Parts: sequence; C-alpha cells; structure tokens
Amino acid sequence: MPKSPVLQSRGAPARSSLFFLLGPAFVAAIAYVDPGNVAANLTAGARYGYLLLWVLILANLIAVLVQYQSAKVGLVTGRSLAELLGEKLKTGPRRFYWGQAELVAAATDIAEVIGGAIALNLLFGVPLLLGGVIVGIASMVLLAVQTRNGQRAFEVVIVTLLAVIVVGFVSGLFFSHPDPAQMLAGIVPRFEGTDSVLLASSMLGATVMPHVIYLHSALARDRHGVTADAGRIRRLLKATRWDVGTALLIAGAINISMLLLAASALRGVDGTDSIEGAHAAIVDALGPALGVVFAVGLLASGLASTSVGTYAGASIMGGLLKVKVPLLLRRVITLVPALVVLGVGFDPTRALVLSQVVLSFGIPFALVPLVRFASSKTLMGEFANAAWLRWVSWISTGAIIAINVVLIVLVIGGN
Repeated sequence: MPKSPVLQSRGAPARSSLFFLLGPAFVAAIAYVDPGNVAANLTAGARYGYLLLWVLILANLIAVLVQYQSAKVGLVTGRSLAELLGEKLKTGPRRFYWGQAELVAAATDIAEVIGGAIALNLLFGVPLLLGGVIVGIASMVLLAVQTRNGQRAFEVVIVTLLAVIVVGFVSGLFFSHPDPAQMLAGIVPRFEGTDSVLLASSMLGATVMPHVIYLHSALARDRHGVTADAGRIRRLLKATRWDVGTALLIAGAINISMLLLAASALRGVDGTDSIEGAHAAIVDALGPALGVVFAVGLLASGLASTSVGTYAGASIMGGLLKVKVPLLLRRVITLVPALVVLGVGFDPTRALVLSQVVLSFGIPFALVPLVRFASSKTLMGEFANAAWLRWVSWISTGAIIAINVVLIVLVIGGN
C-alpha cells in the first residue's frame, strides 16, 4: 500500500479522543453564518418567499464536500491550499491569485464589520461608523486570544459565539410558523428574473466562502500537526468528517432558519429587504424580546466572522506571497475599507448583499485548485479523492461557475 507523501511529524497532540479532535470546522463554519448571510437570506425570503430555499440546501451540501476536502489536503500534505498554490504557480499567476483572494477577503470583511455595526445600532443606537470601529477593536481582542493562547482557545471562543448565533437566528422560527407545502415547493430549483439570480449568487457566495476554503486546510494542519503515519491520518480524517458534518449542519440550519423566518413572517412587509427593516418587522410581529435576541445574534456573527476572516487573510498572504503580517496589524489595515463604506453612507444592507456576490465570483479560484489537489494521487497518495467524490466535486464546481455566468448574461441582457 503506498504511503502518504511528504510529511514529517511535528508535534501532533497526544490526546486523540474524537471530541478533542473536533474544532477546526467550527471556526470555518462561522464564515457560513456571517452578516452577509443574514442580509442575503433575509432579503431572499422577504422578496421571494420560499423560492430560493433550494439554493441554501445545495450550497450547504457543496460546503460540506468543500470543507472536508480542504481539511484533508492540509492533513495529508502538511501544507495549506495557499502554500500549495504558492509552490505550483510562477510569480505572475501567484500574485494574481493573491490579489483576487485579497479582494474576496476585503469583501468578506466589509460584510462582517457592517453587520456588527448594524447590530450595535439596533441594540444601543450607536452610529454605524462608530459601531464599525467598536467591532474592529473587539475583533482585535478575539485575535489576541489566538495569538497568546493558541488555536484551541480561539476555537472555544468561536464555538461560544456560534452558540449565541444559533439562539439569535433560530429562536424566531418557533414563532413564525413556516408553511410546509411552500417549503417543499422551495426545494425545486427555479428563478424569477435577474434579481432572484443576483440573490441566489449572493446566497451562494455567502454560504460557500472562498477565504475559508483556503483557511480550513491551514486550520486542520496547525491543529493536528503533521504526520506521515497513515493510520493516524485515517483517524484524523474520520474525526474531520464528524467535525465538518456537525459544524456545517448547524450553519445550514441557521441559514435556512433565517430564510424561513423572512418568508413566513416578513414577506410583503415594507422595508424588510434590509436588516434594519427586518429587525423592525420582527419586533412588530414577534415582540421586542425576539428583536433583541436577533440583534445579539447578529453582533456575535459580526464579531466572530471578522476575526476568522482576518485569520484567513493572513494565511492566504503567508502561503501565496510568503509574507507574514501580524494579525493585529492586518486587522487594522483591513478595517479601513469597511469604515469607508460606513462613513460615506452607502446602504449597509445593499453593501452586504453585493459583497456576497463578489465572494461568489471568487469561489472557482479556490475551488478548482482544491479539487485538483485533493484528487491528485501524486500529491495525496492513498488519500486522493475517490472517483465518485471527484465527479461530484467537479459537477458542484461547474454549477457554481454556471450560476455566475447566468447572472452576467441576465444583467447584460437587462432581463
């Protein structure tokens, strides 16, 4: 039996119970429930009801496949996806890859900071620009946990915030009573004009996040160490399947809950295609207590996801350019575009939705090399993707690219 390539052991953790091995996917999953998701899902539900439910289901299934493969590449090769690209690409393409990845990371950060600022405004009446500054400072505190106490401590903080997000976004569903028949109808793939395609692309970009496709390979590698022991790799991959499945099941449930809440309680109500309007409608329809819970969930989402996004950006830059910028310094630099958007008074919910469209266009640049690497017997040895996974992955990648092509055609055609 061929051995896994490369790899030298570098201090894998001694404890190896299944529970202790969980964690990296929960950090990655935060990116799947960031404020961009809130804006895209609430807008889709408020405008089109259950029409785009199928997009969330499809996107979450793709996300499970993608994040598992990303973690697998990191565990088997001992390198992150960005590092592998940095080794394979010449200088020009490598810089291009870094440039588009940084654009995606910037779009992500804009969404996350704006979402946190909106939450502070809803909860305490804090002006949006000041709220953005507060979110930036709070995210620096979270990143300091990772810098000083290590990845495990950072995972504990992120999982705690994820629990807050679950309560914030799922609790309203118990009072809104979605229509089962319309939910079933929403599983059938279809669109209603250009705007619904734009929203579908936004939801896809918000669910399958390019920066965590890069990041998860580094998270898994750094968390578990590097080993050439095929038996240990198999055990780690088994734990990773549980990690990814559980984390993204939770993330998917949160996303679907948001759309169902908007479809059942907010459709047809004026202003509900914005987060502020949706919050006001939730307060009117379901009571002020649920409005507070929703806003707290949004704040937790913004704080956690902007910290993870900064972490991802540092991993991408280190892998592709071999340049390491301290996390806290990077946080300061990447905060600027979001503060500019808030400062000029651009519609925050519109900015959130458009940022997710940018993310959607960035997905193929991360996904195509991931599938190639994960399917390579030269690189992955016995752990290369099985034929069925290879085919499903390429079909999923093609579907993501296709929805973006359709979007371009519809927008140019003015339909």
